[in-house]
Amino acid sequence: MKAVQCKPTPVSARALPSGISSLPSRRDQHCLAIAASVPRAHAGPDVRRVSRLETAPSLSDAQRATIYALSTPPGKAGVAVVRVSGPDVLLVWERLVKRRKSCARALPEPRRMERCQVVHPDTSEPLDEGLVVYFKGPRSFTTEDVLELHIHSGRAIISSVLAALSRLPFCRPAEPGEFTRRAFRGGRLDLTQVEGLKDLVDAETEGQRRMAFTAAGGGTRARFEQLRTDIIGCLAQVEALIDFGEGEDIEEGVYDEARQRASQLLDNIQTYLRDSRRGEIMRAGLRLTIFGPPNAGKSSLFNFLAQREAAIVTPVPGTTRDILELSLDIGGIPIIIADTAGLRATDDPIEQIGVERARTALRAADVTLCVVSCEDVDLNGAGGGNVTSVKLPASVQALVADDTFVLFNKSDLYGRRDQLQLHGAHPHHWVASLKTGEGTAEFLEGFARALQRRHLLTWRRCALDDDAASGHTPLITHARHRVHLESAARFIQAFLAASPDEVVIAAEELRYAARAVGKISGVIDVEDVLDALFRDFCIGK
Repeated sequence: MKAVQCKPTPVSARALPSGISSLPSRRDQHCLAIAASVPRAHAGPDVRRVSRLETAPSLSDAQRATIYALSTPPGKAGVAVVRVSGPDVLLVWERLVKRRKSCARALPEPRRMERCQVVHPDTSEPLDEGLVVYFKGPRSFTTEDVLELHIHSGRAIISSVLAALSRLPFCRPAEPGEFTRRAFRGGRLDLTQVEGLKDLVDAETEGQRRMAFTAAGGGTRARFEQLRTDIIGCLAQVEALIDFGEGEDIEEGVYDEARQRASQLLDNIQTYLRDSRRGEIMRAGLRLTIFGPPNAGKSSLFNFLAQREAAIVTPVPGTTRDILELSLDIGGIPIIIADTAGLRATDDPIEQIGVERARTALRAADVTLCVVSCEDVDLNGAGGGNVTSVKLPASVQALVADDTFVLFNKSDLYGRRDQLQLHGAHPHHWVASLKTGEGTAEFLEGFARALQRRHLLTWRRCALDDDAASGHTPLITHARHRVHLESAARFIQAFLAASPDEVVIAAEELRYAARAVGKISGVIDVEDVLDALFRDFCIGK
């Protein structure tokens, strides 16, 4: 009989203990062998796991899968929330949480907030009194076990609790955004909801809040998923022709129907792309550049909008030499305002740099606002009561386009403002005096309405609807959305350009289009094609 030699199982093929994502060192293996000899407790967490985690000399970040972080802003406040997530949350409960009253339950009841003491894990010294709540996975934000400690928000208290968590060898501080990343990996959120959640936290205006709330709630995801489902439906029809085209099980005209559906999808995508970047502008803010001749009141307007002395104002021309920026909310629209140097020919090298920067800011702006002093404007017919023509200063004439807003400042120089009627001055202009405040309210109200009309950003109740035809909820809110939709449009165009003899290549173009849309939400699954195929076609009828 021939002897058979048994080879040992490779180390890489052995099953790893729960909670360990990489092979332990020899030193760790020794600790694991000791921990394995400890008998299992009657109730509570696995004692063997406790021993392994707490006696191992050092654990890598991959092995320390339980993370913690302060979930509220640091500083003095009523309450601070420390969040813990991972497989060892119950061990954190046992080491840090001390109930005020005796409880028959050894483990916490999920989703029930309890009053407790937070103690140091080594000395059992009380650190603070507060509330604790346990969320059992997958019914939690991260889909893992989650523990929230609601403590007093003092710098010393927060530091002591975080330091106590750091004493637990199986815990580590969370990386930026790691809780949300785990929620995404667990299927709780898709990419559009992750982006919406971040935008919701960063929202500064009502429009930003509404748009981010829609995305975080899944409204944007549903619209992208419907678009992707429609593309997969077309692909399923084409795949059916490829697999069963030579038989009698597929009706005639299926390919023409798929082309018709693809053409409609292309029209919808192109409609989304022709949105004047509404969503991106609403999320990031409109870039408004104020320009004009020196000493026209640009910095005064900047201070008026900021409601504070943000820029230096003097009667000396050329005071402003660099670009000053400020973020504001005008009519519910986030605006990034830039105050620039006065435009004029100058021999001062520093002022020349400021003028060049002003011209660069004008080229990069979404909206431009020209401020001109009434004393610098050539008003033909002013003596007769009504102005018949207005001639702007030569330094700004070439920069004022049809879509430029113009503010004629220093109307107080003409006595009564109602005598200054600038008929035909400019399609979008206002007359005001920033010094006396006369006309400023009308300017601010009219300017906000003009911005809303121009960029279609009038937010009403229907902004929360998922109906794309309403035209009020922008679908594209990030640049990457636009990039992937443009790719999907190109693939669908390639499908429509393919001849019926190239049905296999045409199907591949649709597959690429569905994948491009899937990248927006992070959902990419080729099995969806098979699902649609078996659902929509009765093979062998």
